[in-house]
Amino acid sequence: MPRALVVKVTCAQDDPERANQAVTVAAAAVASGAEVSLWLTGEAAAWAVAGRGPDLGLAHASPVEDLLQAVLAGGRVTVCTQCATRRGITPDDVRPGVRVAGAAAFAEEVLADGVQALVY
Repeated sequence: MPRALVVKVTCAQDDPERANQAVTVAAAAVASGAEVSLWLTGEAAAWAVAGRGPDLGLAHASPVEDLLQAVLAGGRVTVCTQCATRRGITPDDVRPGVRVAGAAAFAEEVLADGVQALVY
């Protein structure tokens, strides 16, 4: 079994290639059987709400919606509390399967034994 992976994406339309890489890596890791936790922060927080985050529109890239669904099906997706609040996103707004949590939860995840953390 691969070690657990925490992926934090800090961008979206403001840096589409980096954002796409983050969500693609998370979805690929889920497909490989890894335990995956994807954190949506900064502009990526909008993706926590179904239909709210714009797709990145990158040629030769899977749509963000498809990648998020893959991660939700086999992993965990969290939106940063402060990032959500700054964008008017409440726990009632997030899509099914997405949780709202803050820095303490992130630190707990990345400091656990056997975890690899990537920040995009």
